[in-house]
Amino acid sequence: MSYSKRIHYLAQAELERRHSRAEAEQKSRHDAAVSKIPELEEIEKEIASAGLEVVRAIGMGENAQRFIDSLSKKNLEMQEKRRLLLAKAGMPQDYLKVKYTCDKCSDTGYVGGWRCACYTELVRSLAFKELCSDAPLESCTFESFKLSYYPKIIDESIGISPQKRMGEILNFCKSYTEDFGRDSPSLLMYGATGLGKTHLSLAIAGIAIGKGYGVIYGSAQNILLKLERERFNRYYENTGESEQALLDCDLLVLDDLGAEFSTSFTVSVIYNLINTRLLKGLPTIISTNLSPEELEEKYTQRITSRIIGNYISLLFCGKDIRQLK
Repeated sequence: MSYSKRIHYLAQAELERRHSRAEAEQKSRHDAAVSKIPELEEIEKEIASAGLEVVRAIGMGENAQRFIDSLSKKNLEMQEKRRLLLAKAGMPQDYLKVKYTCDKCSDTGYVGGWRCACYTELVRSLAFKELCSDAPLESCTFESFKLSYYPKIIDESIGISPQKRMGEILNFCKSYTEDFGRDSPSLLMYGATGLGKTHLSLAIAGIAIGKGYGVIYGSAQNILLKLERERFNRYYENTGESEQALLDCDLLVLDDLGAEFSTSFTVSVIYNLINTRLLKGLPTIISTNLSPEELEEKYTQRITSRIIGNYISLLFCGKDIRQLK
């Protein structure tokens, strides 16, 4: 799954915070316990000493096992004595234990060289949170998509009622997410403004993130503006990381294509995003208020032919839901 470098950086930083916080809290509890039970300090020294003595057993030959057994017995006695002292002071048995958020990896993110399940969950959560900062992801779900806003009367131009057509599109999007993967087809959602294109594209994005896929969402205008600044503004370090992330992410949701101001730079970037992701077999969801004909007028045929020829087209119809609300 191709989460961005930023997400992995944030995940590592969060794990380091968790690890440091757990150890700081343990030290605070330890100091409080020793202050209340001075005998604990001597017991812990004996337990630590027993551990070090095990090293001596390496060169003891036949007597090694007997020595280790005696140390083990002593260690258990000291641990039991510590438990009784803590209990007498009204403290739980694990009071002196470091309480990590994840006991499996001790908040390092790795177990035996493999990524811990907590790390996977963390990057997924951070990706969801980051996407929510740019879009109302939590409110844009399939459950909150209301077909009642669409007219039941047949639209002569499409030969079906908008409500029935949008019901078909809703069911298609649900089916799309059930089998979603890096090899899923790309989608073109087009139609007039306020018909739910952004809502359904974000509903798909939310489920994709929940399955562990790396998703990037943004309006075409904001994405292109960011890339233009990184390319030409001397105050930005041009590493190419943002564009590469757009090319490599598991799912790219490019919202409101056609609303941006067109230049030779924006057209070339859009072509590169669409063409490269098609060559890599990676899914892209494009939403636009423009018809295929209007897209061809705004962009070169190189772009529109790749979209129309390779994307599944979904025509949204009805009345502007935002006005109805």
